[in-house]
Formats: sequence, C-alpha cells, structure tokens
Amino acid sequence: MTITKADKPALILIDLQKGFDNIEYWGGQRNNPHAEINASELLELWRKINLPIFHIQHCSSNPTSLLHATHKGNQFKDSVKPRKSEEVIKKNVNSAFIGTDLKKRLDHLKIRKLVIVGLTTDHCVSTTTRMAGNFGYETYLVSDATATFNKRGTDGQYFTAELIHETALASLNEEFATIVTTKFLKEQV
Repeated sequence: MTITKADKPALILIDLQKGFDNIEYWGGQRNNPHAEINASELLELWRKINLPIFHIQHCSSNPTSLLHATHKGNQFKDSVKPRKSEEVIKKNVNSAFIGTDLKKRLDHLKIRKLVIVGLTTDHCVSTTTRMAGNFGYETYLVSDATATFNKRGTDGQYFTAELIHETALASLNEEFATIVTTKFLKEQV
C-alpha cells in the first residue's frame, strides 16, 4: 500500500481530549508520551497541504466520566484543538462510525484512504480502525501517534501499557490497517 497527497487521505484524530491527562484515573501508567506531539505534527501537515481532517470527540454518557460533556476533560487537548473550519464528530461509543455520520461524510467526499491517530490504542482507536477496514477504507494507523494505559487481566494479572499497545497494533496489522509511523507519513504525503 502507498499513500500520497494525491490520494487525499483523511486524518482521523480520535479522542485527543484533556480527560486522558489524568493517568491515575485510566490505570496509573501510559505508554508513548509523545503521541500527542506526533498527532499535532500530522495535523499541521494536513492543514498545510489542505487535506481532509476529522476530529472525533468522545462524549461519555456516564456523568462521572472525565469525558462526559459537562466535565472539562471532554475538551480537546490544546495541541490538537480543531479550527472552526474543521469537522468535529461527537460519539458516545468506542467506534467513530457508530451513531455518527462519519462514513456518510467520508463517502460524500469520495475519501478512500484514512490515517488514524489518537487515544486509546486498544479501545476507540482499535474499534474505529476495525470498522474502517471492514468498510473497505485503505486504513493507516500511526503507531507513535496513539497510546494507551496499563490494564489488569481477569485474573488480576498486570499488563503494561506498552504491551497492551503493541498487542492491539499486532491484532490490527495487515488485516484491518497498515501500521505506520509519523516519520513515514511525513515522508510520503
């Protein structure tokens, strides 16, 4: 697979919201501390060459969630804050395609290639990537512009954020998406 500016790939930024700054709330450890920096570099590149951009905002239906619309954690992080002219799609489940018009908007613009960044690798990023692949989009997931948190298994076993991240990427690679880096995209697009 190849990706160039001529392909008019859409950048999909998933849940890059302030609520994820509370690492203790999400599990106590996070991998890839430069994910937002890399996502912002890609966002600036997409803006510079005038490619389609979609910001996905998780609006939890749980009123105690840091991502609930009434909580300041629902706001986008400053480094990736949408401009007024950029598309913002609000969701309340893991996939950016469920309960939204994302697919309709992409299809209307005749977009066939997607570049996905955001939080968290094993939840909303993974679910959206899987659906994108199933819908037939040529999907690129940026490994160093995504991140997640540590998890406890069903038997209480501790899994590091990096292990969760890497296994999520491995599950998606070559079946639902092509896993790439920020550097690769900056050289291609």
